[in-house]
Amino acid sequence: MPGAGKSTIGVILAKQTARDFVDTDLLIQLKEGCCLQETVNEKGYLELRRIEGEVLQNLDVKNHVVATGGSAVYSEAAMRHLRELGTIIYLKVSLQELESRVTNEAQRGLARPDDQTFAQMYDERCELYKRYAQVIIECDGKCPEQIACEVDNMIAV
Repeated sequence: MPGAGKSTIGVILAKQTARDFVDTDLLIQLKEGCCLQETVNEKGYLELRRIEGEVLQNLDVKNHVVATGGSAVYSEAAMRHLRELGTIIYLKVSLQELESRVTNEAQRGLARPDDQTFAQMYDERCELYKRYAQVIIECDGKCPEQIACEVDNMIAV
């Protein structure tokens, strides 16, 4: 979900574990030559999802921390590939917390239908996140450093 802290926590975790960090939203923007919102505006949300799935399936990284876009879970093939690369972590944040964090929804490049509310997107995606996650971290009320430490402890086991 947007605002869950994937990129922020990913950077911290990468530093803590001496791993490289990859943000797939940035890879998509480099590939497309524009921001995610422009891709949604010009090509539609389904095309952004398709592009994201393609970028993820072509990802060739080992021993990296990878932050995906929140809509990565719409591509079963991409999620299978990510599982082959490492552990899939779901940073679980309540709807109330996300709504307080995401104030620029119209500029976020969200891969969703125009008539879908943020709450509806949350409900839909949470089910998918739970389906693919190997580890679920409860994030409400925790700082990014604390969450990164929890993730590190979970994957070190």
